[in-house]
Amino acid sequence: MPALPGSDVTPDVRCVATSDGWSCQVAIRDGEAVVSSHSVAVSRADLARLDPGPTAPDDLVRRSFEFLLEREPPSSILSTFELSVIGRYFPGYEADIRRP
Repeated sequence: MPALPGSDVTPDVRCVATSDGWSCQVAIRDGEAVVSSHSVAVSRADLARLDPGPTAPDDLVRRSFEFLLEREPPSSILSTFELSVIGRYFPGYEADIRRP
């Protein structure tokens, strides 16, 4: 997993399927230490809209956290949220993260 530019901070993502999408646990690591932990819900519609093709959201969630970490420290990221909420805080998120 690549480190974020100028940092050893990396998001470690684990997703499990639920009845309406996925529940993803994200550990933000600085080297071996966990800096923060987050729980992210990803709907099937969000995955289809933001990353068409994949059958699981792991890569989308990792890229989304890389996007967030470029803009704010791990301590500022909500501990529990739905992936679609990122666009409310950062209007350019969906355009930046969407794959053609």
